Amino acid sequence: MSCPRLRFCACVVMTLALFAALFATGPAVAQRAATSAERIADHQASRHVGEVAMVCGYVAGGYYAVSAQGQPTFLDFGQGFPGEVFRVVIWGAERSKFKEPPEQSYNRRQVCVTGKIQLERGKPEIVVKDPAQLVLDQLYMDPE
Repeated sequence: MSCPRLRFCACVVMTLALFAALFATGPAVAQRAATSAERIADHQASRHVGEVAMVCGYVAGGYYAVSAQGQPTFLDFGQGFPGEVFRVVIWGAERSKFKEPPEQSYNRRQVCVTGKIQLERGKPEIVVKDPAQLVLDQLYMDPE
């Protein structure tokens, strides 16, 4: 096996391991994995579709669509809907894992979310399955 092919395989294995840690195990493992993900700004997320990353930015608005199919909660980064540059989706089945309604507790705060960035209707987003994927941005709160 050639050297570039070996490096590619190693990257694939590491990416799969990080993905498994984020979504298939408990919050403690997901939190440790989050610290090793690449940190990017919310407006750069569209350039990282398909990657596992930590996306950080200002939550400009949030909405719990209680009557919509799947009862999603949306956190809009940068600007409120429909001008958001990035969004977080928390499906209704996962909402009960949060101590407070996410659209209230993270609204107008600097937040980081870790997960796989996907494109949905032209907007980059991360689907959150565990509260440990969402944290207040410590770098913004304590820049030293």
